[in-house]
Order: sequence, then C-alpha cells, then structure tokens
Amino acid sequence: MRSRRSPSPRRSLRPRHAAVAGVAALAATLSACSGGDSSDEGAAPKKPELSVNLKGERAKAGVPVTVKLAQPQDARLKDVTVADAEGAKLAGKVSADGRTWTSARMAAPGTSYRVSATTDGGGKAAKAFTTATPEKVNKVTITPGRTIRTVGVAQPLSIVFDHPVRNKAAVEKHLKVTTSDGTVGSWGWIKNYDGRDRVDWRPKDYWKPGTEVKLDAQLNGVDSGTDGGWFVRDYDTAMTVGKNQVVKVDLDSKTATLVRDGRTVRSLPMSAGTPGGEKASWGGTSVLMAKEGTINMRSETVGLGDAYDKMVDYSMRLTWSGMYAHAAPWNAAYFGNTNHSSGCVGMSTSNAAWLYGQAQIGDPFEVSGSGSKGTPDPGNGFGAWNVPWADWQAKSALR
Repeated sequence: MRSRRSPSPRRSLRPRHAAVAGVAALAATLSACSGGDSSDEGAAPKKPELSVNLKGERAKAGVPVTVKLAQPQDARLKDVTVADAEGAKLAGKVSADGRTWTSARMAAPGTSYRVSATTDGGGKAAKAFTTATPEKVNKVTITPGRTIRTVGVAQPLSIVFDHPVRNKAAVEKHLKVTTSDGTVGSWGWIKNYDGRDRVDWRPKDYWKPGTEVKLDAQLNGVDSGTDGGWFVRDYDTAMTVGKNQVVKVDLDSKTATLVRDGRTVRSLPMSAGTPGGEKASWGGTSVLMAKEGTINMRSETVGLGDAYDKMVDYSMRLTWSGMYAHAAPWNAAYFGNTNHSSGCVGMSTSNAAWLYGQAQIGDPFEVSGSGSKGTPDPGNGFGAWNVPWADWQAKSALR
C-alpha cells in the first residue's frame, strides 16, 4: 500500500517579526542603560586649536617660535614642526605639561615659516607666518676658509664682520667651537687691521698636532645691533692641526731657524728690518697668514715712500701691515751679519724656496732679540699670541 507523504507545516511569519522586534527593544534598552552613542564610532580626531607667538606677514624676527595648545581639552602636543620654504627646520622641544613647544633657534628675518602640530590624540593643525625683511644684513669672513684644511699650531679661528657688532654677547653665544681633544680656548673681541669688528678663538697654548677643530657659527636670526643689521645664514668651517713646527727668528744672530717637534731642522742666514725706526721688524709672535708666492711689493703701500718697487719671490705674509718672510737676493751682503731690510725677513732665493716648501699656514714665527719695534696689535695679522692668556680671556663678551 502506498504511503501518503504528510504535507510540510506552513511557517508562520508572525513569530519572526516578534523576535526581531524583541531584539531591537533589547538593544534599545541596553543602549539607554549604558549611555553609549554609536554616532562617535570612527569619528575623526578633534582638530586642536593652536596659538603661535608670531603672526602675519611682518612678524618679529630674532625671537624663538612658541606654539601652544589653546584649549585644555586639546590633549597634549606630540610633534611640532616649524620649517621654512626650503624645508629647513627649527629644532625645539615640548614642555613637561605637553601644552607648549618652543624653538631652540630664533626665527630668521625675511623668512616664511609653516607650523604643523599633532597631538597625542591624533589631532592635526597648521599655521603660517612670515618675518619682516631686514633693512641691513651683516655678513662675515671666516679664517681659515674651506680651501685650507691643514694648519700650523698657532692658527686661530677668526671672524671678521662686514658691519659693526654691538650685541657682542648675543653673537658670541651662537659661536660653537668643538675640538677632538677638548682643547681649552677662548674668544676675544678685537679690531681688525682695517677697523672692522673681529672675534678670534685661540687655544691657551699652541694646538697639539692632529687636533680636529670645527666651528659652527649659528648666526641665522641673530641681530648684531645698531648699524650692524641681521645675520640671515649660518656659517661653518673646520681644520686639522698639522706638524708641530715653529720658525724662530733671532734678530741678534740674524738667523731664521725651523724647529719641528722641538728639534732644529735647519738654520738659515737672514737679514731683518733696520733697527731704530719704521723699517724695524715686528717682534713677538706672528703667524704665517698666507703663502703668496711671487708678488709686487711697493713701499708706498706700507708708508715708506718710494723706497722700493720689486717683484718678490717666495713671499710668506706675517702681518697685514706688510711684514713678510721672502727671498731678497739684492740684500745678500747682509745675510747673517746685519739687519738691513725694510721690515721683512729676507734670505737667499734657495733658502726662501726651501722654507716656503716646509712652512704651513698657521705656523708661528717667533721673533726675538734686540732692535724690533715692539709686538704687532692682535688685529694686525694673528697677533693674539702676544696677549697674556688672562688678558685674552677678558676680551670675551661673555666674561
């Protein structure tokens, strides 16, 4: 007998509707009890309100940039970037309470900056400002420059300014000297031979051979004071100290002796300046400033009338006022026996060529004996070595 399949029961839609409604009601009840708001889920972090101490198109230069969170609920500053149009950034740090960021460097004049900040909650904000263009810009000349890397043991770091520096302490604070061996030294403010302001850094004693020296003049944004103008860039240079050698010029024995590592290498007969007047040589310590080779020397350029006009070989400059060591074959009769020049240290052409080949920029020439006209001013070449150490330290604007 064939069995009959029982028909499938019909599903009722009402219970399903009731279930859905129940779930919805439960969810509503839970939401009401918890106080939650589903509209906050996935919301973007709140944009922080920033205040910057510098604003507009003619903001004040020469002050640090300060960025603050304007509202307490804006969390804490996490990262702040202050960059100019070329991407150069001002370093800085956030305060302990996370509310303020201050730059370590000052805002430079005539520069556009963009400020970008983020908070620890992920918020972001940005602002911009431009500092006023300076009416006058101060520039510097640094010695030794980038073309001279190896120097003698007496070479100072020297900075000559185009315009007067009234704010000497503010400028000096931004001059950083680092050495590979912790050499003790000091800045000293003097007048260059041409009357311009100048500051030199010299060690207490001669450098040790092999010392590596670096100067970072972080002057961008520093005001040099009345009549001086602003600095609008940083400067740097570096040098390595070479051989330990000194040229000892003895006015009594009429010899120039190269001493290296405390030992005599060679003693050369010479004739120095005629004693008793302006033709006398400078005494004390001068520093080899430049090896100028063959140059035209004319007496009127050093106030000696028309006494001479010569092409001179193997010329080594010792002062701005015109004292050199050089070849002087016309004075051969006086080498080793009489000081009879117009102030320079003259020697035979062969001896001058030898010394020229041995000497380093920055080697000291120590002139001793009778008949000199005293010691050169610190700004007449590199005459700082003629100033006692304590007196030199006193020339620093930070003392």
